[in-house]
Amino acid sequence: MTRYRESVRSLLRERLLDAAYELVAADGWDKMRMTRLAIAAGVSRQTVYTEFGSREAIGEALIMREVERFLVGIQEQLDANTADLRAAITAGVRFTLQQAADNPLIKSVLTNARSGNEGLLALLTVRSDQLLNAAQTMLDAYVADVWPEMDPASRSLAIEAVVRITLSHIVQPGGSAEETARRTAEIVMRVAQISDD
Repeated sequence: MTRYRESVRSLLRERLLDAAYELVAADGWDKMRMTRLAIAAGVSRQTVYTEFGSREAIGEALIMREVERFLVGIQEQLDANTADLRAAITAGVRFTLQQAADNPLIKSVLTNARSGNEGLLALLTVRSDQLLNAAQTMLDAYVADVWPEMDPASRSLAIEAVVRITLSHIVQPGGSAEETARRTAEIVMRVAQISDD
């Protein structure tokens, strides 16, 4: 019976996050209310509060779900380039920047922030610890497995650099995804002290 409840709860959580995603993408975080979410998901307001507890918890869950989706895509890019670290970094950063530019939730967060309503932007900037930790943990494990010859200290610095630079370019784009990815790969290769030879 416990598995059944967990499955139902997981489905409910995804349904609520899907509805919240649509609301935020369409109208911005500032207009996302628990009552609107409950109506959109076809549940009671109390169900929304029981599942998440607060509006802020919904925002965090939305952002982290997107991070998980991005990380799956990044891993696919890395998997396609295991023979070439520079190509892997370039592909991963390019994918991330292109996905972020096309992602309705991220676009809504950034558009609202540029018009003065920072809403969820803090979860990508000043309160981004959970996001940064998830990305760095995944990348550290991946790089340690695929490129074990990389010195752990250099690996740690390189991973922190690629994650923070990429996040910075999501929030404040500074050029094309291709050029930014190429430049980021160059920085990371230098930080990691790895040549292309």
